[in-house]
Amino acid sequence: QVQLVESGGGLVQAGDSLTLSCVVSGRTGSFYHMGWFRQAPGKEREFVAAITWSGGNTGYADSVKGRFTISRDNAKNTGYLQMNSLKPEDTAVYYCAAKQGTYNSDYASYDYWGQGTQVTVSS
Repeated sequence: QVQLVESGGGLVQAGDSLTLSCVVSGRTGSFYHMGWFRQAPGKEREFVAAITWSGGNTGYADSVKGRFTISRDNAKNTGYLQMNSLKPEDTAVYYCAAKQGTYNSDYASYDYWGQGTQVTVSS
C-alpha cells in the first residue's frame, strides 16, 4: 500500500505563488508516476499536471501551462507543484496521486490518492 500526504495549500491573492508538496510513504519506490489533480466546488475533478517516475517527462493542462511546474525528488519520496501567477479560477482542492504502468493524465487510472489540500485564490 502507498500513502500520499499533501501540504502547502492556503489562502493567497491573485498573482501570488504557492508550492504544494506530496510525500509518498508505504510501499515506496521511485517507480510511480505522479499526478496533480484539482476539484472546485460543483465541478468534476480535473487534471493539472503529471510527471513520470524518472522525472523525465511532464505534462500540463492547458489552463496551467506556463504557470505551474511539477517536479519530484525521489530521494525524498516527495513530489511538488510550483504554482505561479495564481488566478481566482485556480481555487480548488488539490490532490496528488500515484500510479504504475502507463503514464497518462486520466485520473481514473491513478491508484493512490492523498487527502487533498485547499488552495484559495482571492481576487
